[in-house]
Amino acid sequence: MTTKAYAARSPTAPLAPHSITRRQPGPTDVEIDILFCGVCHSDIHMARNEWGGAEYPVVPGHEILGRVTRVGAKVTKFRAGDLAAVGCMVDSCRTCDSCGKGLEQFCASGATFTYNAPDKHLGGMTFGGYSERIICDEDFTLRVPANLDPAAAAPLLCAGITTWSPLRRWGAGPGRKVGIVGLGGLGHMGVKFARALGAHTVLFTTSAGKVADGKRLGAHEVVLSTDADAMAAHARTFDLIVDTVSADHSLDAYMQLLKVDATLALVGAPPSPQQISAFSLIMPRRNLAGSLIGGIAETQEMLDFCGKHGIVCDIERIRMDQVNEAWDRVVKADVKYRFVIDMATLKG
Repeated sequence: MTTKAYAARSPTAPLAPHSITRRQPGPTDVEIDILFCGVCHSDIHMARNEWGGAEYPVVPGHEILGRVTRVGAKVTKFRAGDLAAVGCMVDSCRTCDSCGKGLEQFCASGATFTYNAPDKHLGGMTFGGYSERIICDEDFTLRVPANLDPAAAAPLLCAGITTWSPLRRWGAGPGRKVGIVGLGGLGHMGVKFARALGAHTVLFTTSAGKVADGKRLGAHEVVLSTDADAMAAHARTFDLIVDTVSADHSLDAYMQLLKVDATLALVGAPPSPQQISAFSLIMPRRNLAGSLIGGIAETQEMLDFCGKHGIVCDIERIRMDQVNEAWDRVVKADVKYRFVIDMATLKG
């Protein structure tokens, strides 16, 4: 099927209208008419080849929410008219140890990511959600609670699961003190989730202008990380800190805030290697870890939790033809807190 999309044709080219080919739905496939697609900073990194490995044209977008239009003969979980979503992955080997444990994002053969990954069906590369429609295997398609605003739910497929996964993995909940570093697209969801999970939630930010918003989003406390005294007051008191910042910064400053056996989990991706003192880990015994999105079952768990608690992202809704301007604003951190493209503006 010929499908309208927006694509980058080179690392320096702005996104522009483009036509792509989608496969016809197979027996286990779900066809989704895309209603909304979130804008993730990863889209920009990939389209501009800042991480390397981009093959053009690149059609970004992995925060995809839409309505099912057709299903294959063997599909049992979806029917036409359902709300459905696709996140960062559309397939994996399904046979390795990681896939068997529901950790498809760590597939030993490499997960098939939603865009700029080898497409085993059509050849070439996969294309993402800056497009009219997507075809996805039922096992990698997610159910969306009907009570959630579809536009504001779309970024849950990346910004949501990226923060949900480490909070669940390292036990955020009642009786636990949890820190969230940074109040951007990821950080604002980390604050919402940590609070809803029952943890005492502390936001760390470099901006005094974000104190009020941090508390509005659910933080019990907001600490300016540039205030040495305020940081020192929290020394050795945290069970978990989730660091969402993708700029170069000191990890040692946050390691000093952890209890014995507590964890600093990185989900942000700074551009250069980050240094850390061995003594930050040794005295007392602490853990430095990383986390990448979440598996399919965990992502569904997150969406169901959001439906139960009425949690969505704070968004700015844009037209498709505003995406290049939106990308410039993302780079400048000028968004509260996620851009979401109304895909009806592409189809029209």
